[in-house]
Amino acid sequence: MANNEFMGPTPSLIKLPDALDDVRLTGLPQAAYYISDFISQEEEQAILNKIASAPKPRWKQLSHRRLQTWPSDLVNNKLLDAPLPTWLSDPIIPRLKSIRLSYEPDSPDIFSDSPHQKPNHVLINEYPPGIGIMPHKDGAAYHPVVCTVSLGASLCLNIYKSKDDGALDPSPAWRILQEPRSLLITTSALYTDFLHGIEDITEDVELSKNTIANWEFLRSPEEFANGSNVRKTRTSLTYRDVMKVSKLGGKLGLLRKR
Repeated sequence: MANNEFMGPTPSLIKLPDALDDVRLTGLPQAAYYISDFISQEEEQAILNKIASAPKPRWKQLSHRRLQTWPSDLVNNKLLDAPLPTWLSDPIIPRLKSIRLSYEPDSPDIFSDSPHQKPNHVLINEYPPGIGIMPHKDGAAYHPVVCTVSLGASLCLNIYKSKDDGALDPSPAWRILQEPRSLLITTSALYTDFLHGIEDITEDVELSKNTIANWEFLRSPEEFANGSNVRKTRTSLTYRDVMKVSKLGGKLGLLRKR
């Protein structure tokens, strides 16, 4: 990491890797990347304030947690055509686009091959302590690149694989510790062939360089030197490119939101 520096709307200077190859998690299947400091503390707080001030109808209440979708929900795997709000697009999307995949000449960015060449959809999930999400795949509506920015607190994302008989192995094959202000990118086979989930626990345990796939890239591994992470409320921003967009639906959707 070093030379690729992006100045956000705050005085904080964010240092990004020159190429995603610098932050690739080598022990996992193709491919995962982890940047511990993707946004500043000021940017993190500004985004959390925007999320908290969203109108109540923006929240979808599930049994134990809640979420927001921007610019809208998917309808029949299609996105209603509308721009993301500025507070979700800037500075995050320009930073995503600014990092090359590798040091090869003319190396593209992570979204260069996606239909719209940038994310057009953001899912905001709020995870209180003790609440997670069952192992799942994100599905075929999205281009196979997921960029997740974590806010507020740390937790472990578990990656699962299937047994020879096709049943899900209940023990995670890998664990990724996501710190606040970090970016995790998953793509390719890791996106299409494996499931991911978050356990319904109040404390992540047995954390070490031998059990956490991104340990070498953590901003503050010393915070987890005792092998545990007591969970607090963690909010995630999940950026994806929905492949099919409904132009007419976008106009109708905007009218319904007013």
